[in-house]
Amino acid sequence: MRSTFFGSALLLLRASGALAQATPTPSTEAQVAALDDPTDECTYRYWPPLTAANTSNNWPWIWVPATTIPPGDTAAQNLFNSMKSGIPNIAPQGTLGGSLNIDSYDRVGDPDCWWSASQCTKPKVSGIPEDIATVPEPRTLGYGFDDGPNCSHNAFYTYLTEQQQKATMFFIGSNVLDWPLQAQRAVADGHEICAHTWSHRNMTMFEDEGVFAEIYYSVQAIKLTTGYTTKCWRPPFGDIDDRVRYIANQLGLQTVLWKYDSFDYTAQPPAQIQANYDNLINNATSGTFDTVGAIILTHELNNFTMQLAVDNYPKLAAAFDHIVPIAVALNQTNPYIETNFTMQTFAEYTAARANSSSGPSGSGSASKAGVTGAAKGDSAGVALRPATLASAALTLAGAALALFL
Repeated sequence: MRSTFFGSALLLLRASGALAQATPTPSTEAQVAALDDPTDECTYRYWPPLTAANTSNNWPWIWVPATTIPPGDTAAQNLFNSMKSGIPNIAPQGTLGGSLNIDSYDRVGDPDCWWSASQCTKPKVSGIPEDIATVPEPRTLGYGFDDGPNCSHNAFYTYLTEQQQKATMFFIGSNVLDWPLQAQRAVADGHEICAHTWSHRNMTMFEDEGVFAEIYYSVQAIKLTTGYTTKCWRPPFGDIDDRVRYIANQLGLQTVLWKYDSFDYTAQPPAQIQANYDNLINNATSGTFDTVGAIILTHELNNFTMQLAVDNYPKLAAAFDHIVPIAVALNQTNPYIETNFTMQTFAEYTAARANSSSGPSGSGSASKAGVTGAAKGDSAGVALRPATLASAALTLAGAALALFL
């Protein structure tokens, strides 16, 4: 069922792209960012660089698992060949379309540092950096959202801008090529972008070449649309082992995970998902993060998840001293290979926030003092979309992703 749905989605997306290219209407990031109707936001728009990419043999099909490197991409093939000999001899932990082999895995010995089985973040293979699952700054929240760019995210991004709040956005490569101008807004608004694979599948299920392709082409999609080559990524579902880590590290990427999960992407009742948020908030107020900060898993997936983020932002700001992008929490001022985009250090962020008298600062830091009148337990009081508009915002690609998750 899912394979058929994705195949149909792919054909329709390609067809819609071809139709749009026959009568192109060039648009800019600023034009799309100014839209406030989700139907307009989620209308395909002609963007010339994407046309060239669609006609080349250097890209996988969108939303289809990138199991191999496209035959026309010799640069990618050469890069993969250069790292093949060092890839750890770890078998895939399952097969695509099937289940992970967790029941038959040695969870006690955990030879592969397989997060899905053990939540292991310290590789057993030497030379691979540890995963980032917390932030070193106390009473600090590393703030980010998976699965973007969502075509109807304007109201959410505008809310973040109004709060002068930056975040780390983990973008899926296929989504980026579906919605390139929405991806550009993340850069224009000053957010950090990390890769989140090409098609959002369990990474440990792929053979070596597929692991490479899924990560590599998500990075390339971000580069094509934004002009920046990211240095961070997050495996879907946190599914990573030392084989996947090695390949990601060879691609120059830092692995970012989490220790708190909102489960906003699941079929849990809304009250339970809110309770998951409240668990993090209660831990923050009770001193759990007085020495080391936290990262929570949340999503830009749909109106529900984005509205939850808005509703909980004042509560998080009241519970934590600082809310910052992951790069800021790690004092990584150059989040991309390119050097013409920089982020402030944590000290610079917090100093700017302390000097701000009108809410969270533009540096991307928010603090308890930065949300005027926000008491613990208050709602943001902002509705992103009426329910009818939220339904209208579901596009074919977005619906496919929602079913997949």
